[in-house]
Amino acid sequence: MTSETRNKIGRGLLGVAFAFLVIAVTAALWFGEKSPADPDNTQQVARGKSIYAQHCASCHGARLEGQPNWQGKLPSGRMPAPPHDASGHTWHHPDAMLFGMTKYGLVPGKYAPPGYQSDMPALGGMLSDEQIWAVLAYIKSSWPPDIRETQREMTLKQRRR
Repeated sequence: MTSETRNKIGRGLLGVAFAFLVIAVTAALWFGEKSPADPDNTQQVARGKSIYAQHCASCHGARLEGQPNWQGKLPSGRMPAPPHDASGHTWHHPDAMLFGMTKYGLVPGKYAPPGYQSDMPALGGMLSDEQIWAVLAYIKSSWPPDIRETQREMTLKQRRR
């Protein structure tokens, strides 16, 4: 066997091992019990709080309280920014939906009803996926244990579909 053949076999095996690793990590994140937005991870929550203050608080409130009268339409016909604390409906959505709404905005037909217009910007061009998960971890950390558990179960149920 030539040195070139051994190198090709070695690169092929390395490629297979790398692909297996990527699949294993993806499966662990997708099917695992831990969310990429972990409200018990104090470092992630602290990072998320800082990012939230910079990119989200101007609309959703410094204390996650949302805009006043958030359930009624604005003069523009759009809805005000809702609270992200336990008084709002954020916790009624699984992680993948919260992540998608944050990264891509309220896309009608996917994250909002068809034809829906929103002032929520797509933050994917400004924030990395890791930063978005950190913001979600911060938001989730404000919820009481029973709401966290309800939202966690909803997330797990959606992952298993």
